[in-house]
Amino acid sequence: MPNSRPRPRRGARSGAGAAGRDELVSRSLQSAEHCLGAQDFGTAYAHYLLVLSLAPELKDDVKETFQYTLFRWAEELDALSRTQDLLGCYEQALELFPDDEVICNSMGEHLFRMGFRDEAAGYFHKAVKLNPDFNDAKENFYRVANWLVERWHFIMLNDTKRNTIYNAAIQNAVCLGSKSVLDIGAGTGILSMFAKKAGAHSVYACELSKTMYELACDVVAANKMEAGIKLLHMKSLDIEIPKHIPERVSLVVTETVDAGLFGEGIVESLIHAWEHLLLQPKTRGENDNCEKYGKVIPASAVIFGMAVECAEIRRHHRVGTKNVAGICLPTNVKFQSPACSSVDAEETVEPYTTEKMSRVPGGYLALTDCFQIMTVDFNNLQELKSLATKKPGKIGIPVIKEGILDAVVVWFVLQLDDEHSLSTSPSEETCWEQAIYPVHDLADYWIKPGDHVMMEVSCQDCYLRIQNISVFGSEHEVGAGKNFTQDKDLMSLGSETELCSALANLQTSKPDAVEQTCILESTEIALLNNNLYHEGFKMAMRKVLSSLTPEKLCQAMDTQCQNEMSCGNEESNSEESIPEPFYVLDVSEGFSVLPLIAGTLGQVKPYSSVEKDQHRITLDLISEANHFPKETLEFWLKHVEDESAVLQRPKSDKLWSIIILDVIEPSGLIQQEIMEKAAISRCLLQSGGKIFPQYVLMFGLLVESQTLVEESAVQGTERTLGLNIAPFINQFQVHICKSGQVTAIPFWYHMYLDDEIRLDTSSDASHWKQAAVVLDNPIQVEMGEELVLNVQHHKSNVSITVKQ
Repeated sequence: MPNSRPRPRRGARSGAGAAGRDELVSRSLQSAEHCLGAQDFGTAYAHYLLVLSLAPELKDDVKETFQYTLFRWAEELDALSRTQDLLGCYEQALELFPDDEVICNSMGEHLFRMGFRDEAAGYFHKAVKLNPDFNDAKENFYRVANWLVERWHFIMLNDTKRNTIYNAAIQNAVCLGSKSVLDIGAGTGILSMFAKKAGAHSVYACELSKTMYELACDVVAANKMEAGIKLLHMKSLDIEIPKHIPERVSLVVTETVDAGLFGEGIVESLIHAWEHLLLQPKTRGENDNCEKYGKVIPASAVIFGMAVECAEIRRHHRVGTKNVAGICLPTNVKFQSPACSSVDAEETVEPYTTEKMSRVPGGYLALTDCFQIMTVDFNNLQELKSLATKKPGKIGIPVIKEGILDAVVVWFVLQLDDEHSLSTSPSEETCWEQAIYPVHDLADYWIKPGDHVMMEVSCQDCYLRIQNISVFGSEHEVGAGKNFTQDKDLMSLGSETELCSALANLQTSKPDAVEQTCILESTEIALLNNNLYHEGFKMAMRKVLSSLTPEKLCQAMDTQCQNEMSCGNEESNSEESIPEPFYVLDVSEGFSVLPLIAGTLGQVKPYSSVEKDQHRITLDLISEANHFPKETLEFWLKHVEDESAVLQRPKSDKLWSIIILDVIEPSGLIQQEIMEKAAISRCLLQSGGKIFPQYVLMFGLLVESQTLVEESAVQGTERTLGLNIAPFINQFQVHICKSGQVTAIPFWYHMYLDDEIRLDTSSDASHWKQAAVVLDNPIQVEMGEELVLNVQHHKSNVSITVKQ
């Protein structure tokens, strides 16, 4: 804590009034210092406000101490959930120090934790502008920029083919008479500007994201079109006539389509547009001026699918092991990724994930031919309305190659008008990824020619849903533990008698124990499948615990350890004979079975910091299935008042034997505040105790990668057909979590649990991705030439710059 007390400057004023003010300032400074010593930060903050209001010339003298007081008081207000008071304090502080990058950054951090990402980005951005070398603010801005301006914006704007085809379709429509245009989900405003350049009289654009709306305003102004394009910061569903736009428009343009076509709400927004914002559609046979009628670009879409085998998808969405470093996973626990969650789940989540299948590690094998899933006409209001209410349709697809059924891959062809279309097929190089529907719950995932893959298809909750995926075998058996409803479209697969026979063979028995479904992130499932990771931790923990008890080494076999622990219950009456356990704390960010693995290594009291109730229930079920005594595993967050106190002593007089820290985020970046956590952890270890990992080595590689360049920044004006967009969106350049082909520096880590046991975040089995720093300006190099890398590490942030 700063402890120098500045003195008021005499001579600045004259007379009794000035002397009185100086005396008050002096007393307030003394009181503030006294309050800081007593850790009464709220009162100290009030005294400093008084001092600075009376004597602004003291700003430079008290700035450091004022910042410290503000931050400590803000922490207390945050803990008390006094949000308005906290924000009020920062607003007062920024009135006094409007150009203080440290206060701006801290304000942004609080706002981000509260969920105000747009506002947080503004403060982080201001802090970076005030001090471009302020690494904390830069790292914060990069992270929040990932939320606000997703990577696909850059890829989309760099997709010249996509831009050219959309521009041509809009130009055609405007030339045919569609002179009033509404752009729904405008983003940077590129489609609106295409319409204006094509000659549209009136162009309106709505964008819900505050960041993208402000970005669009800057982009439109830079292209000198602000007078011809009216930007609205709102959802299209909230637009009213004549309040926001004067009358119905003749053309709606939109690209609110995701990898699964419907996920950005295009159906709902177009139903509303046809009912409230668009002119009536032109009926067949009418050839009058198009300005009298309404139309939509894109006009229609056809959705396609294909069943595939893909090891990379499998390891991220299906737990393929029954035993994790000696811990048996019980049959009554079903692990699923969010992409497999039911439509009846409490939270509506995307029923699919996305991949660029042409680049997926290890590739994929097509097990069926491409098949059509559904078509949709965006210019037909009744068809759009029926989509959400239509009963799921059943599809049966013949298998053409044998393999493991891992997923159904989905893409679409977007028909913009009669002449122009875009395909998002895996064989096309476009800005879109494909939607991936992982397959779960099959009794046997191996399929072969003669089998049929069955599925139900619907559009519920504005998502394309592919559910109840099963296999109708050539031996007339259904390879799934779910009911399969006969449909007349499937009668070609066999007679009614054969279908009934297949239904009769369904397994109806259930395990005695109650089944628990545990939803894990795809990276958590990949981690659970990573046996090298868990075996490495097991070996490292055993070595530490053995070193702490040289007279009685931990048992080598887990089963023996568990038997000892079970028998120990009978001796519980003589507590004196039971040695004090070793305390192990796992503060991994997500689901982790490491505490259970620690519990197999002898007299250990493991603590887990998992937060979600379903994860705690799952760990309890796994503990029970492995015959752990009750209360072996503790959930540490139940013992502390708030998460910030997670690193504490297990008992007032005890220390941790092992603390497991989550050092690297799944994205490949270093965890926020990990260095601070490590510093605290060192103070809480018993003599000979260890922190895992014990140290981390960071590796990097200079690469040339056009993919990384296109995913991080818009490349000039040529790709956006002459429109000036790059300078505005490129300020949201982000670290990209994907390795590529000197334009970038991908980096990864070797995490040493001890000097011999190492985990490599770049290995094929790793659940971590590799992050990369993309250079603002590519550097041309010749063989043998040397580059100078400036790598800075401050707190938990690493910054890398390159000089030639």
